[in-house]
Amino acid sequence: MAAKDKQPDQPQLYLITPAEFELDVFPDLLASVLDAHPIACVRMAMASQDEQRLSKAADALREVTHARDVALVIEDHIPLVERLGLDGVHLSDGAHQVRYARKELGPDAIVGVHSSTSRHDGMGAGEAGADYVCFGPVRESTLGDGSFAETDLFKWWSEVIEVPVVAEGLLNLELIKTLSPMTDFFAIGDEIWSTDDPVAALTTLREAMS
Repeated sequence: MAAKDKQPDQPQLYLITPAEFELDVFPDLLASVLDAHPIACVRMAMASQDEQRLSKAADALREVTHARDVALVIEDHIPLVERLGLDGVHLSDGAHQVRYARKELGPDAIVGVHSSTSRHDGMGAGEAGADYVCFGPVRESTLGDGSFAETDLFKWWSEVIEVPVVAEGLLNLELIKTLSPMTDFFAIGDEIWSTDDPVAALTTLREAMS
């Protein structure tokens, strides 16, 4: 993922795969999105813990992403990164594994962290060597305790912290317009995969970033 520009013209796009997908369908769908839009990174975020299934999925997605010079990271499975030829790891449970991941994967791997709504955890992840910090969801949800990352958090981060920041979770057009001046990446997942036409859905979201 690209280094942070303090005043980017427009945030970059970061795709998150569905938690479950069919290997005979999804790689082609992903390819169509990557061919239509500039994407900085794809996160393989499967719910499965079966290593064989994860390996097959990673092989299929890596073929699609690397052919287009797009980075592919896996969620949480640090030992699989090098084994499967991936570009890094996204840690979904905060900052405490960042140093371990960096030690295991080396300085060139992508190590990203989801810090939910916690400014403190995000700062800790950045200090530990994370390449980016995600905050989200960005609006109230019926899941969990209802907490969400407010606009002020992104505004403060963009003004004070050098580590790139990612807005993720329950994004809509209004929030994308609001957050575009203060985030480096938008992580897009269900916002497009749940539609009949992910390419068109992402076109609409991109237009809101302008």
